[in-house]
Amino acid sequence: MASLLETDPIACRRTFVLSAALFISALLPRPAVASDLQFHAYADLRLVVPSEERSWTEGGLGKLRFDDASGSDLNFRLAEIVVEGTAQITPELTALTSLRYAENQRSPVDALEAYVRYRPVSTDEWRWSAKVGAFFPPISLENDEIGWTSPWTLTPSAINTWIGEELRTIGAEGKVEMRGEVDNLEATAALFGWNDPAGVLIADRGWAMHDRPTALFDRPRLPDAFANSYGFGVPLITPMFKEIDDRAGWYGSLSWRREDVGRLNVLRYDNRADPTAVRGQIAWRTEFWSLGADTQIGDVTILAQALTGETEIAPFAPDGDYVLSSSLTKFDSAYILAGWTKGDWRLAARGDVFRTRQLETLIDGAEVEILHGENSEHGYAFTLAATWVPYDWLRLTGETLFLHNNRPQREIEGLPRQSDETQSQLSARVFY
Repeated sequence: MASLLETDPIACRRTFVLSAALFISALLPRPAVASDLQFHAYADLRLVVPSEERSWTEGGLGKLRFDDASGSDLNFRLAEIVVEGTAQITPELTALTSLRYAENQRSPVDALEAYVRYRPVSTDEWRWSAKVGAFFPPISLENDEIGWTSPWTLTPSAINTWIGEELRTIGAEGKVEMRGEVDNLEATAALFGWNDPAGVLIADRGWAMHDRPTALFDRPRLPDAFANSYGFGVPLITPMFKEIDDRAGWYGSLSWRREDVGRLNVLRYDNRADPTAVRGQIAWRTEFWSLGADTQIGDVTILAQALTGETEIAPFAPDGDYVLSSSLTKFDSAYILAGWTKGDWRLAARGDVFRTRQLETLIDGAEVEILHGENSEHGYAFTLAATWVPYDWLRLTGETLFLHNNRPQREIEGLPRQSDETQSQLSARVFY
C-alpha cells in the first residue's frame, strides 16, 4: 500500500520559517550580548567504482548511493559541500544551522539541521540542556561530525543510513546529565512533530546503505518497481518531514558511560502517528527500540548497535466505512564496527545484518486475509575503510562496501531475488 505523495505547503512553510528564523537569529547583532560566530565547511570529491545495480536514488532497487548509469566503470563526483554556522549568542545559548549542496537534491542547497540550544554553565555534578528546532535524534554512535558524517567510514551502517533518511526531530529535546567521579549518566526526552511519513522508505524500499541523509525540504524517490506494482506511470517521491495527524511523537533515552569501560545507550522512539490518517499522504505509525554500546581496547574502538521496530499504515476505504488494508512492516538491523587509530591513520571494518518482514491484512467487510508481502527482505554487508589525515584541512578515505540482499520485489522488474553489490570509493575531503 503506497502513501499518497504530494507536498504539504503548510508543513513546508513551517519548517522553512523555523530554519530561517534560527539562522537569522544567529546572525543578527544583539546589544549588550557577546556573539561568537563561526563557520566550518567541507567539500567532498569522490572517485567511485559504482555498483552495477540501478541505485535507489534513480528509482532502482540498488541499495547503494552510486550506480553506473553514466556507462563508466570509474566516475568522478562532487559528493557534497556542507557549510555549518554556529553562533555563541551567550555563554548558555548556541544557534546552529547546517546547509548542504548535493546532486539530485530537490533544491541545490538545503538544510540538514537548524536549532538553538540552551545549556546553563554548571560547576557541580548536575547539568541540563534544552534544544529546539530541527535536528537529528541522538541515536547514532557513528555519525558525530559536521554534516552528520562518520570519522570511520564514508558509508554509515544500515541503521544510521535509515535514521538519516527518515528521522528528524522537529520539536524540543531536553537532557539531564549526572557527572560522577567514575560514572556519567544521561537521560534525554523529546517531543516532536512533522515526522509522520517516517517508515515509508523502510517499508516500500527496504534498507539501504549510503551517506546522503535527507535534507529538510528534499523528497526521496521510491523504487519504480513499487510504483509499477500499483499502476503509477510516473516516479513516486515522498516528503519526509510533514505533519499529518496533529499528534506529537516522542522519544526517550538513557545513557551510561565509564571512561575505562565505555558507553551503553538505550532509546525508545514512537512517532505516535495515526495509521488511518491521510492529509495528501498517509501517516505511518513507526516505533522502535535502539541499543548501542562502544568501548576502547588500546588503539581499537568497538561500536555496536541493534535496532528493532515496526511501521504500519491502515487507510480507510474511499467511503470511509472500513479500513481498506493494514500493512505492517517489522524491521531489524544490527552492526559491529572495529576501528584502529594510529597517528595520521585510521582503519575500520564493519559488518551489518538487516531484514524486514511485511504482513498485509486485506479487509473487505468481514473477509480478512494475511499475506507475506513482496517487500520482505534479508541481507548483510561488509565495509572496509582506510583514512589518512596528512593535514588538518585534508582527509583522504578509501572504502569498499559489499552488500548481499534477498528481496522478492526485485522479481517485478524481471530481476533475480538475490543481488550482490560492490561499491568502491576514494574520497578527498577538504575542510575549512
